[in-house]
Amino acid sequence: ALRAGQEILQTGGSSLDAVQATVRVLEDDPHFNAGRGSVFTSAGRNEMDAAIMDGKTLRAGAVANVEHVRNPIVLARAVMEKSKHVMIAGSGAEEFAKRNGIELVDAKYFFTQRRWDALQKIKAKEKAGADGTKKFIISEAERHGTVGAVARDSQGNLAAATSTGGTDNKLPGRVGDSPVIGAGTYAKNATCAVSCTGDGEFFIRAAVAHQVSALMELRGISLGEAAEQALGEAEKLGGTGGLIAVDKDGNVALPFNTSGMYRGYLGENGKFVFEIYK
Repeated sequence: ALRAGQEILQTGGSSLDAVQATVRVLEDDPHFNAGRGSVFTSAGRNEMDAAIMDGKTLRAGAVANVEHVRNPIVLARAVMEKSKHVMIAGSGAEEFAKRNGIELVDAKYFFTQRRWDALQKIKAKEKAGADGTKKFIISEAERHGTVGAVARDSQGNLAAATSTGGTDNKLPGRVGDSPVIGAGTYAKNATCAVSCTGDGEFFIRAAVAHQVSALMELRGISLGEAAEQALGEAEKLGGTGGLIAVDKDGNVALPFNTSGMYRGYLGENGKFVFEIYK
């Protein structure tokens, strides 16, 4: 995934193209909770969300609750560039995809056994908790898993992209922070580009992605400080998760308040850096 973005940036491509290409690779990999590997709703269906934002123009595109779009991030880009809207959801988004030649697939494409098993595990926990025989607990691994990318190109333009299947056992129609501009995804050339993962409801309430940018712009603090403070606002509300961010100077911030967060970036020496734990 990183290589897909790197190749675009090294050949003079745009940050928008780079983040889209990176996220698209992750959507096609069943190991991640986005696209093909998306988790199931309580009704046993896959409903996916995605967003992309251009830091140069502040244009953005997002989709929510799509069930047959192979690559939701591609559709989000189309919403940004081929419509006057920022977000389109559900059947309307899929109709828009058809009209614009974006690939649709059968729902069975998104079925993965481990995600199905995870749903059954959670439902069993719910049932046990309901009759008082066992405390109902969902682990971090069962709740998180969104994918995202941020980039700065040779022209200094920033971009952010995020894609997710949401949370295991979510109610049908639930929308998290990922496609909400300013909550889970944000980019502005003057400050930074941000993509979040975690408890979406809390990230929406704290407007985490925009908060990082606002703190940098209004308080004049560094990306690292702003990212930690913004994440802290979600944590105060009870939210867990993390974010990835890059600023106008190419500095990177990757804070999280969970036991770990899968993350990777292209280091100053031109080599990829991959990390999970702190």
